[in-house]
Amino acid sequence: MAVDYHVHVAAHGEYHYSEEWLNLYLQNARQRGIQAIGLAEHEEYRDRADQALIERLRRPDLYVARGLEIDFIPGREETIKEMLDQYPLDFVIGSVHYIDGWPFDHPDYRQQFASADIDQVYSQYFALVDKLVGCGLFDIVGHLDLIKIWGHRPKLKNSLQYALPVLHSIKTAGMIIEINSAGIRKPVGEVYPAWKIIEEMFRLGLPVTMGSDAHNPDQVAEDFAEITRSLWDIGYRKVVAFRGRKPYLLPLII
Repeated sequence: MAVDYHVHVAAHGEYHYSEEWLNLYLQNARQRGIQAIGLAEHEEYRDRADQALIERLRRPDLYVARGLEIDFIPGREETIKEMLDQYPLDFVIGSVHYIDGWPFDHPDYRQQFASADIDQVYSQYFALVDKLVGCGLFDIVGHLDLIKIWGHRPKLKNSLQYALPVLHSIKTAGMIIEINSAGIRKPVGEVYPAWKIIEEMFRLGLPVTMGSDAHNPDQVAEDFAEITRSLWDIGYRKVVAFRGRKPYLLPLII
């Protein structure tokens, strides 16, 4: 293991930064072999991040990076750019959580899948991810195949076929894809993105970072030992971390 660059200290707004609360995240990161942790609040809770506290708790054995996770919705590009100009960030995760206003990954709205054409949904989702990549505002693509969260699978094409054009766009853009363990604790029960997609990512020479999408301290680096071994078996030997929006490599440690 080396990095966890997708951690939400404020979760969905129910928690506040305090020395005791933040230290729980940092202590678990150290105990689980993390060398760099990325605090990436959801954009709507970005002002919860206590920058002075983060600076005070930094130690040489664990770099604490400051980031944001931002929802990509077409037409928001200028708003996002203005937001990013306001904060001294180490990295920015771009994610797609909405399709035409539908928050598809929210439990209260999952029933809409029952009447949807799943292949059309996959096509719409990956088209949005491709636009996210093309806008040039983000460093990391968050949970690349989040659309599978409730276990729905396309029929006309497999997930890799939907994802493949996006992988080529990511390669052209020089972006990083996160290996996100949160899918393992969701109904789909597997990592984001799927291992077949990760294998293709390696074949294409796409670098990766790792993220737990933790919303409480116990989830920091969750399932990373197993994921790290699988990444190693595929052929990955390095993972990406960020400082000042600049990527650098750390060894993948199993």
